[in-house]
This record gives sequence, structure tokens and C-alpha cells, in this order.
Amino acid sequence: MSSRCYANQTKTSEPKHQDQTNSKQVCNIGNICRDCLFRAKEVKVLVPTRLRMTFGRFVDFSGCVGLTITYSCLLLSGGVTFFVALYDYEARTSDDLSFKKGDRFQIINNTEGDWWEARSINTGQKGYIPSNYVAPADSIQAEEWYFGKMGRKDAERLLLVPGNQRGTFLARESETTKGAYSLSIRDWDEVKGDNVKHYKIRKLDNGGYYITTRAQFETLQKLVKHYTEHADGLCYRLTTVCPTVKPQTQGLAKDAWEIPRESLRLEVKLGQGCFGEVWMGTWNGTTKVAIKTLKPGTMSPEAFLQEAQIMKKLRHDKLVPLYAVVSEEPIYIVTEFMGKGSLLDFLKEGDGKYLKLPQLVDMASQIADGMAFIERMNYIHRDLRAANILVADNLVCKIADFGLARLIEDNEYTARQGAKFPIKWTAPEAALYGRFTIKSDVWSFGILLTELVTKGRVPYPGMVNREVLEQVERGYRMPCPQGCPESLHEMMRQCWKKEPDERPTFEYIQSFLEDYFTATEPQYQPGDNL
Repeated sequence: MSSRCYANQTKTSEPKHQDQTNSKQVCNIGNICRDCLFRAKEVKVLVPTRLRMTFGRFVDFSGCVGLTITYSCLLLSGGVTFFVALYDYEARTSDDLSFKKGDRFQIINNTEGDWWEARSINTGQKGYIPSNYVAPADSIQAEEWYFGKMGRKDAERLLLVPGNQRGTFLARESETTKGAYSLSIRDWDEVKGDNVKHYKIRKLDNGGYYITTRAQFETLQKLVKHYTEHADGLCYRLTTVCPTVKPQTQGLAKDAWEIPRESLRLEVKLGQGCFGEVWMGTWNGTTKVAIKTLKPGTMSPEAFLQEAQIMKKLRHDKLVPLYAVVSEEPIYIVTEFMGKGSLLDFLKEGDGKYLKLPQLVDMASQIADGMAFIERMNYIHRDLRAANILVADNLVCKIADFGLARLIEDNEYTARQGAKFPIKWTAPEAALYGRFTIKSDVWSFGILLTELVTKGRVPYPGMVNREVLEQVERGYRMPCPQGCPESLHEMMRQCWKKEPDERPTFEYIQSFLEDYFTATEPQYQPGDNL
């Protein structure tokens, strides 16, 4: 007897029956083999134009086995139920699944967003998996060389990591053309030394792909395979897929948001400030995290929890993700652990002391990238400075502590005076009148630029807070730091315009910094002999 069931609707038509409890697609007519009644056996579900896979235990039927019967065969919304692991993952809770790169999964429930319920095809075990660690089997997303939504500068940053050879490559979504892709390749020449070339992969009307019109391919996979065998007009033959860093999961685990204090172990004290301490620690005995502990009375637990709900939804690869909270005093804030610590300490005492201007400008562009996202989300940081930027391997920078300053209830801080308030980083309208906006963040970013180029020097050297406020109100601005190009100092001065509306947007600042050393070069290379 056939083990296939034949769905009676196309991909776009409405199913005959809709499961009202979870709004998943349902197919209704077909044949079921006897095995499906008893075991979670694979059943092929043939829908016009697409073959989908599901499991026998999801086939809900009545009637005699072996006859044509009516049943409900649950299909996940989106239509793809087999996924492949892109990375290794070690279970953090008893509800998680451990898996290895390349393992395959049947997705049981993908309505949770960040954590999906899945069954491992390899082991038969069921549990939750991080959704950003898997991709549809046999899709472009499952290819090791496909890096998805990634900007040109991020691609260059990865490809230029020491140790990568000429011909190291990755493919990504095009930033400039919807539906197109870009191929980024590490190259070398006597003039520029190590550099990265970008090629636009264009799409044909019939679904094929090409970089040069004389070499067209049915799929991206075939295009990549061709250029691994021949340079054929590119700067160099594709040799090695760019190594990637395993991404952070979205949250610690399913439903791990407000967590018990006992689940955290504080291990190494990383720093101390006016309002608390920062520790490296472990959650649930399995996961390395950073833990910020706040002194009792620093902020209202109710107000913090409300703000934290907003903060956890601000997701960007240049923002430190908020993982979880302990919402009773003393409040604990659990985030990603960044191995190089704060940018301020990195510049003063770490390897940052030896960085040259191109690397410093690149770090500034990453911070501007994160702030441009905050700008788009109509949010405000309120305390942007090098001490609140964290650094990871390969000079990756992420913004921390966004939004927390608004909640601090300390009288000295809220009066915007005294040692606890960062006067030297704060725009005059915010310091004097409490008018915090994204434009006051732009002012702070200009101060942060001076921290970068001076390797962590305190702004306005030799001046106390009150003097800074008075002098800035009279029009004083810091002179160009030693070794800083005048064009970069001019950007600082733009950030320090007296009128907030005259200051640039973070989107503009990001663009300026990303192209600071490459403004005269084309973004994309043509293939030879076009």
C-alpha cells in the first residue's frame, strides 16, 4: 500500500479544512500505510510543485487502514519541515536537544520564533533547538558559504581576519539590489596588499544566476562550484569558505527570561561602577554569560522590567543581546559575554593600544551601525561612551547598556551633576535641561570618537565637569587630537553642533565612516572581459 498522501490544494490555495487551534495548513485526502498508525515514520506528502515531508504521528485519520481514507496531515506553515543544523549545539536545559553540524530535524512546532520544537532524524529524540542554528535542508541558507544578510564592511572584516588565504570567499544578500546576491573574495596585490573584492550576482528572468553574461548557471550552488574550479574573470579562484563564528542564540533557552538568582554563578569580577558590578559567570551550569548586578535602590524593579521588555526586542548584531533578568532586588542583567571587555579598557590596557587609524575607524563604524539601528527604532541610548561599548574577538564592537540610564533613581545622577553623571559625554541641552534625544546621542558619539583616536583619554583633559559645561555653552569645542585627520575631526565638530537638528544622523555617520578609506573606489568589481 502506498505510503504517500496526496494533498488536494496548491501552495497558494486555501485548504479544505483549517486547524483553528494553530492555523497550520492541513491536507485532507490520500492513502496511509499501516506503519503510520503505530510509528513516527516518514510520510511523503506530495503537493503540486513541491514535495513536503511530515511524520506519521501527525497523520490524523479514521477508517480502515489500507483503504482510501480521510485524514488531517499537519504541515508547518511555510511548507518546509526538514531542516539541517548549521552549527554544533550543546543542550543547556533538559528540554533542549544537543546536536552536531549536519544533523537533520523534523520541525514539530515553529510558532515560538526563537526556539523550535523538533525531532532529530539522527537520534529520534525530541526537544527545543535554537531556530537561528538551522536552515531548510537543501536550501541556499544551508550552504556553508552563504552568510545571508550581511553588509559589505562586515564581509570585509571577516575575510581579512589574519590566517585567511587569498581566494577565501563568502556569498551574501546584496545590500543594494533586492533579490540579488554578492560574492566577496579575499584578494592580494602589490599596491593594496590584502583586500576584498565584491562581485554582484545577478538573477535571470528564468531563475538562473550570473556574474558575467557569458557564464550563466541554473543555481547559486552551480555558480559557486564553477568559480571554485576556474577564476574565469574574477580576481582569483574561490579556494576556501570564509570561517564563521557560531552566532549567539536568541535568549538562553525557551522561556528563560525571568530566571531564578540560583541559576547564576558569579565567577570572575570584571568591573565595578557607581551602580553595581559586572561579572563573568555561568547560567544553569552550562552557559557562559556576563552578569551586571545593580545595587539595591538603583532603579525600580517594575520600571526596569518594563524597559527590559523593550530592550530584549532590540536585536542587531552590533548591540549586546539581553538574555535574561533577575527582576527582584538586587537586579541582575544577563547578557552575552564579550571576551575583550569594555572598549575603554581595551584601548587603555589591552591590545587596543596598538591599533592603527583604519582599525579605529572601523570600530567607530560598527558603533555607528548599531546606533543607526537604535535611531531607526526611535530609541535613545542616553549614555554612549567607550565604557559602554564591549569588544569581542576580531575587533567586533557591540553597544551595551542602551536605555538603562533613564531608569537610574540616584539623586546625584538625576540632578545631572556630581561624579556619577557623565557630563563630559553629554550634550549641553541634555546636561542642562534633561532633553535627551537621538541627537544628544550623536553628540556623545563625537566624544566617543575622541576616546578612540586618543586610546581612551578622558575628554576635555585638565577640565572639571562644571568648567566643561560653562566652556561648551560659550562655544568651546575640543581641538583636533594629535594624529587625527582633519576630516575625522570635522565629523566630530558636526556631532557637536549647538542646535541638535543640525547634527548628522547616525545613518550618515555610519556611511561616512564605512567609506572613510574607500570613498574613491567602486563598491563592486566587474568580472574581466565583460
